[in-house]
Amino acid sequence: MVQVDPRPQTGDTVTSVVGTGSDTRNKGLSGNSVGLLGSSVIGISTVAPVYCLTSTLGPTVSKVGLQMPAVFLAGFLPMLLVAFAYRELNKAVPDCGTSFTWSVKAFGPRIGWMCGWGLVIATIIVLSNLAGVATSFFYLLLGELTGNPAVAALDGNKVVHVLTCLAFIAVATAISYRGMTATKGVQYALVGLQLAVLAVFIVMAVIKARAGEFAGSLDFSWTWFDPFAVESFSAFTAGLSLSIFMFWGWDTCLTVNEETEGSKQTPGRAALLAMVVLIGSYLLTAVAAQMFSGVGDKGPGLGNPDTADNVFATLANPVMGTVLGVLLFVAVLASAAASLQTTFIPVARTVLAMSAYEALPPSFARIHPRFRSPGKATVAAGVATGVFYAVMTFLSENVLVDTIYALGLMICFYYAITAFACAWFFRRELRNSTRDLLFKGVFPALGGVVLTAVFLKTLIDMWNPAYGSGSSVLGIGSVFIIGVGLLLVGFLIMLVMQRRSPGFFRGEVLTRSTPAMVVEE
Repeated sequence: MVQVDPRPQTGDTVTSVVGTGSDTRNKGLSGNSVGLLGSSVIGISTVAPVYCLTSTLGPTVSKVGLQMPAVFLAGFLPMLLVAFAYRELNKAVPDCGTSFTWSVKAFGPRIGWMCGWGLVIATIIVLSNLAGVATSFFYLLLGELTGNPAVAALDGNKVVHVLTCLAFIAVATAISYRGMTATKGVQYALVGLQLAVLAVFIVMAVIKARAGEFAGSLDFSWTWFDPFAVESFSAFTAGLSLSIFMFWGWDTCLTVNEETEGSKQTPGRAALLAMVVLIGSYLLTAVAAQMFSGVGDKGPGLGNPDTADNVFATLANPVMGTVLGVLLFVAVLASAAASLQTTFIPVARTVLAMSAYEALPPSFARIHPRFRSPGKATVAAGVATGVFYAVMTFLSENVLVDTIYALGLMICFYYAITAFACAWFFRRELRNSTRDLLFKGVFPALGGVVLTAVFLKTLIDMWNPAYGSGSSVLGIGSVFIIGVGLLLVGFLIMLVMQRRSPGFFRGEVLTRSTPAMVVEE
């Protein structure tokens, strides 16, 4: 049957979709707005592949040397296993709350609420970082185009930097506010540009490496894909943590499931397609960059600590020449800007779902009557991002850096819970077939175990003040304090909401029942 939700929404009638024990709610989003290609593009865009590569190639090489391609593959494996979990859960419960909704149904309201908080706070951190990166590359690109170092130096002015950053956040918020149609159109152009420029870079790097134009160039070797060749387990786990971060964001495909054509099947397929494109791009770029630059710690070598935070800025001209090299700067800016815009999608829709199920104040469940988007949740995410970045920038750049380092903890936290939620949610179906056993049980559980291990190892490493900026409080690394502190803040907010919305926390709104959902529209 279909029950009417008594809480009215702006310009909308919201119904509870109930079938065979399911109790998820239609939240009024614009249905059938995104297809398979659009959903995949949104997932790729959120990951920001070009930005991830320019900022991660150097640090990864510094940890694992020539085994960078092997570590990228190792980081892909748990993400793929978790993607199977997302796909199976989405088939049963296609809800924009994704990790929050599924973990509530599997483990109850408190674990589910904290899982949703992990996604929300991780996204806010990423949004602030992406805005800062977009700002930096904006002035770097202007400096390249004008040939004026003073223009590029404007990024070093805190007031100018923060104001520009807030402008980027405002534009991204406005586009996301206008719904999936506006979002999809922008992303086709930005993602297409990224992948095209990356393809040109890969081809030219390989050609010049084989021609021996750079003294540090290397011949390709299949041994680069051997994870057992990494010098130590500690180095391997450090590289693995970086690799996992590079894949974060693909699950945005699932958060638009209520707005996707074929909401049960398409989002899961889009997530897997996005993952394949990402791992292909990462491996080809890693191999091409190693062949051209090698892993030395001088000049354009990938192991040079002076260029590790922006490898493409160093390789643009040597690989692509002066004219085409500018395109690489444009691609990094486009990558950061595109991801900034799409990263609003998961946080806004998670907040929408938490509000719709009474886990957050009901005002966040309002849907814009024209754009059919979670308007208030989107604006709230934009404001939170802008305030967070501005305060952290002026308060302490070390704190801002350490907050970004704490991001990996949040990612592993909510991905692992979601993976385990899949195995538990389908526990009664695992004997139905070999496929159910593997894709609903074994694979998700393995992904959860790996991410839990990375979570615990990261937690231990964070205790050391040397992790991150080197700051500490009473001898404890500030990254540890920030990471654990943000989780505790979520726990305290949960206690407040428990008093305001006792029904949700008593399991009366979104139950622990696990049958497959029958959608009635």
